[in-house]
Amino acid sequence: MNKCFSTNSSDMQLARPVTANAKELLAHALSPVYRVMNGLLIVTVFMTVGLWLSGNGTQAGAFDLARILVPDEARHMVWQNGFGMLDQYQEEAPKALADKEIANVIYGKASNTTHGGLMGAKKQTVALLMPSVANAQVKPISHLSDRIPTAKIDPQALDSKLMVSIQNQRAVADFFEKKYKLDRAKIEEYVSNTVLIAKEVNIDPVLLLAVISVESNFNPLIKSHAGAEGLMQVMTAIHQDKYALYGGATDAVKPEVNIRVGAYILKYLIATSGSLRNGLKYYVGAANAENDGGYTDKVMAERNRLISLCEPATQNKLTLNGKDLRSQG
Repeated sequence: MNKCFSTNSSDMQLARPVTANAKELLAHALSPVYRVMNGLLIVTVFMTVGLWLSGNGTQAGAFDLARILVPDEARHMVWQNGFGMLDQYQEEAPKALADKEIANVIYGKASNTTHGGLMGAKKQTVALLMPSVANAQVKPISHLSDRIPTAKIDPQALDSKLMVSIQNQRAVADFFEKKYKLDRAKIEEYVSNTVLIAKEVNIDPVLLLAVISVESNFNPLIKSHAGAEGLMQVMTAIHQDKYALYGGATDAVKPEVNIRVGAYILKYLIATSGSLRNGLKYYVGAANAENDGGYTDKVMAERNRLISLCEPATQNKLTLNGKDLRSQG
């Protein structure tokens, strides 16, 4: 009896390895099939999701299979709230960077980036009457001014391209030198700084020069009773947040700082008020007044005067065979 039981046990032990080997061989043989099925399943899932997202309303075929599984409203939610959020973050990134930079200056933390005039901001070259002005190590303010959409700026306030010419810059410098009896080197410095900064802020340099002329007569040390300072007569106490970029209000009268802050403020006011004339009215502080005491007209007249200096003289004479008809009696 024991001998028979032992014999049966031995036979069963021999049979087990054979069964295990058979299962392993079957699993090995079917593994390619499993891989193909898994691959097809993954492809099917991706195709279904893709067709769902891009369903085009053909009302036929595989497109509508995806559209039936999940309604259009869900697909739109994915596009708007999913992928749309990426665009939102991309738009807010420059603002966050600018705010971080301002905070770093306010709290005394050194910035990791250094800027050298316009070259560090937009990598543009500008022909200047005094080229050394471009070498000044001054933080640009373009990261703030670029947030203002160009579409909101009155076309009259955009760059007229008149001051790209050194000849025109020289003509304007000559005009202001004679008008205000200024030192030649200083007036060339102010004109060059204005042209450079106007390019950085994307505003017309002729307009900035007209504002400087009316506001301060090109005297950077002048200060009004209300607290306006510098060439652009910026209200220092009100705009301390902008001067924080430049180490504080102690440098508020420096031309390269004052013109930058003033140019940005002027551009912002033009955009928010809807026109150049309204922007000038806001700039002088007469936003809620019926009139600005003639300030806007003065700036526009000075602007037109500078434009006439830069534009070539037109030939208005009527001639016949080289003779001026108007001179004949």
